[in-house]
Amino acid sequence: MLLELNIKDFAIIDTLHLHLHRLFNVFTGETGAGKSIIIDAMSALLGGKIGVEVVRSGADRATVEGIFSIEALPPISDEWKPFEATLHMDGNGTGTLFSASTGVDAEQTVTNPADADSADARVALATLLHTYDITPEDGHLILSRDIFASGRTVGRINGRTVTQQVLQQVASWLVDIHGQSEHMSLLRPEQHVNFLDRYAELLPLREQLSIKVTEWRTAQKNLHSMQENERELARRAEFLRYEIEEIEKAELQPGEIAELEEEATVLNSAERLRELCTLVYESIKGGDTGDDFQSALGLLRPALKALNELSRLDKNLEEHETNLSEALFRLEDVAASISSYESDIEDDPQRLAEVEERLDLIARLKRKYGLTTIEEILQRAADDQAELETIIHRDELIESLQRQDGLLRQEIGHIAQGISERRREAALALSKAMEEQLNDLNMQRARFIVEIEQIPDPNGVPASINGQPEQFYMCDVTGIDRVQFLIAPNPGEPFKPLTKIASGGETSRLMLALKTILAAADATPTLIFDEIDAGISGRSSQIVGEKLWQLTRNHQVICVTHLPQIAAFADTHYNVNKQVYDERTITQVIELRPEQRVREIAYIIGGNATDFSMKSAEEMLARSYLWKESWTKQRMSR
Repeated sequence: MLLELNIKDFAIIDTLHLHLHRLFNVFTGETGAGKSIIIDAMSALLGGKIGVEVVRSGADRATVEGIFSIEALPPISDEWKPFEATLHMDGNGTGTLFSASTGVDAEQTVTNPADADSADARVALATLLHTYDITPEDGHLILSRDIFASGRTVGRINGRTVTQQVLQQVASWLVDIHGQSEHMSLLRPEQHVNFLDRYAELLPLREQLSIKVTEWRTAQKNLHSMQENERELARRAEFLRYEIEEIEKAELQPGEIAELEEEATVLNSAERLRELCTLVYESIKGGDTGDDFQSALGLLRPALKALNELSRLDKNLEEHETNLSEALFRLEDVAASISSYESDIEDDPQRLAEVEERLDLIARLKRKYGLTTIEEILQRAADDQAELETIIHRDELIESLQRQDGLLRQEIGHIAQGISERRREAALALSKAMEEQLNDLNMQRARFIVEIEQIPDPNGVPASINGQPEQFYMCDVTGIDRVQFLIAPNPGEPFKPLTKIASGGETSRLMLALKTILAAADATPTLIFDEIDAGISGRSSQIVGEKLWQLTRNHQVICVTHLPQIAAFADTHYNVNKQVYDERTITQVIELRPEQRVREIAYIIGGNATDFSMKSAEEMLARSYLWKESWTKQRMSR
């Protein structure tokens, strides 16, 4: 869920730092105060399109940062009880609501264990983060985005720069914005099948199907590759044979480059090697004249003779005599070895030419194949040989792959048909539930259906739909069905896709109805509703408030509203207002205390905090509290 939101130099927001809470967060304020700007900033944070016009005048950039907890949502607790309300009954049976400005502690806990879908979502998010090498810090993700006045934008996750696409992908698992936003997953037709399958509890079967379809696609790819043009395959085989022959003819040996280069160095340095050997030999044994007085051995022999006499006189010096004697023997060995080595040195232009030619051959092969080592060239030959064997034996492989293709089609068709049957059953139940929800939301005569279609495809999988003879249908990892939600908002109108609904108020209420039904299935932890109250009032607004609060059982909910009935259900209430400082307009957001909430809701009710509006506000808050308490107890008793 979203823990903190930081906005700087965004439109009329100078600096804003918000702490958001677990349950129902509500923003209210005058029109134009900046509520929608906060939602726009959140949209920008989630990777949405944004223009340079949002950069505050005089600033070089606008910055939005959000800190998200990606751990399981905690259970509902006393946090939602900012108001304590009691019902007093008089002797005539008349009840009076009474509320206090401060909450009273009470035992009130509802467990909210993470369901399987939420667990799957956490695994999917973890996989996505691992793919992009993003590591959460203490169970938190920090998303940020800079919008520069030049038009450039930079997104980051935990300090690491990411593309807009990556920011969108990660954010889609964290937040869903409904209303004036592009983050409407329920308006994307390709997502409808996923919501229906969660509602129908089909995800385990879907996983089985996905594994089989992936296996089938691999088999098809291999089969199509085998069935390429014969002439092209023959040309490819000839090319592979040429490469294999060229590499085998070179008789390359791993590690031979280093050996050849060392030998070339020796052959190129024969004269210098002889000079050095002579210097070493003469330094140890003396020159050709036989006068070794100035040689190492000539100088050390008198020393050894003197040590002989010393050790006879003092036995403690015998070890030194032994060491010097061994040193003389070692010098003799070195001189002999160097002499032998020098006698073997000879100029061999022919061998040098052979070595250089060999090195040139290896270098040409490396350049030709774009490789850097002999081992890689040898692997290239092995890969070529494997591909050549495949081409040579392609007829047998084609026959085997064709058998595999047929078996997989039958197996996939059987699974997909079973999924399709369960989807049709669930679609009827979902349509009925949606119409009931829309009726509560002042869309009494709206109709909703789940359209399920199949696309015939001779290259697809076999299935029997609605008892019809078996046909072949297009199939992907979701199955053979193309699912889309359709609605007819008003009597006499045809059913239309959700994306064709023009009314913002109808769209918002439709989203709320779907979210209410699919709350357990929707794994997005934070839901944002921007002016969900558009076009509704009275009793409908009370029900909207109830449904929004019900969503907090599985989600953190953030809502911008103009209706007091919805604001009264808030667990955390923020006031958004504009102020002028130094002739500049800035937006401020204040988290309201309980007594401030009464006055804010009174303003929303009547425009002024009169005695009447204050009393109405207090009673509205008390009613909301009692409703939440009653609903929670009912949930606990089930």
